[in-house]
Amino acid sequence: MHLNTLQPAPGSKKKSKRLGRGIGSGKGKTCGRGHKGQRARAGGFHKVGFEGGQMPLQRRIPKSGFCSQQSLLREEVYLSDLNNIESKTIDLAVLIEAGIVRASTKDVKIIASGELKHAVTIRGINVSAGARKAVEAAKGKVEA
Repeated sequence: MHLNTLQPAPGSKKKSKRLGRGIGSGKGKTCGRGHKGQRARAGGFHKVGFEGGQMPLQRRIPKSGFCSQQSLLREEVYLSDLNNIESKTIDLAVLIEAGIVRASTKDVKIIASGELKHAVTIRGINVSAGARKAVEAAKGKVEA
């Protein structure tokens, strides 16, 4: 390949419309702008979403939705979910590897929902008061 043989990919370069070049061109006289009106004029500007003075769609529809980025980094795990994990010590990396929480999760809290069937050591994870009692009742322990 040489510099003098380089060409753009076929179809990537489109010829621009030649406007105002007579009736036979198909885009003569009004050049595809129609007759009169703001859009037919040179510099006929109106902002994006302008609907001729009618209340624009983005203002007619009610405001909705906000998702804090903080909430995407936090997750809750039920005690019953821990029964599916083979490991005796549970930390954030183990929960991510088991597919219980997303890989982007930074903070996890274990909640007392369901029951724990075997003893586990929970390390570096927040635990609710009820979950702490349930883990200790199952002969497990919670480490900070």
